[in-house]
Amino acid sequence: MLLATLAACTPQGDPSIGAEGFRDDFERESLGDLWNNTGGPYRIVDGELMVRGARNKPLWLRRTLPRDVRIELDVRSESPEGDIKLEVFGDGTSRATTDSYTATSYVVIFGGWNNSTNLIARLDEHGRDRALGPRRRVEPGKTYRLVIERRGDVVEATVDGELLARMEDDEPLEGRGHDHFAFNDWQAEVYFDNLVITPL
Repeated sequence: MLLATLAACTPQGDPSIGAEGFRDDFERESLGDLWNNTGGPYRIVDGELMVRGARNKPLWLRRTLPRDVRIELDVRSESPEGDIKLEVFGDGTSRATTDSYTATSYVVIFGGWNNSTNLIARLDEHGRDRALGPRRRVEPGKTYRLVIERRGDVVEATVDGELLARMEDDEPLEGRGHDHFAFNDWQAEVYFDNLVITPL
């Protein structure tokens, strides 16, 4: 089921998410017009969004996020390297054109770098501006409930109610060019489902 409101549009034509929020359970055959695929092999398989080998070509939601927001979803990696990746507050169009990729967003990673690191990075996941979280490995085949929230200047991610990473940013990414959500992936086989976005 899809819920979205057609409110004020960005220059690229994407409506904002209204007070009722947004949901996508991927119970259909194709992604449809709500998603902007920048070149990754994203597809729907048995009611889940599946990707493997996107190499930092995100799948952007064609809706702008509220300033303060909660994003919840189910996620599962079938790869031993884990490597679950999402982007929040990006521009809605950016993608890797070489092996090196600087995002326009906060990059949230669970089980990155061969299942060794959990973090929130500001723009560059390999840069210095990132917040590392407690050590926790992704178990292949296990479904997790991942929640990302921004309240004020704090971006926080939890997995099954436990802290994944937390970043305080005194120059938060916000406004035009920093208002979209995306699924992303490097090489792992990952499944996403039951996306819920709620204004705070």
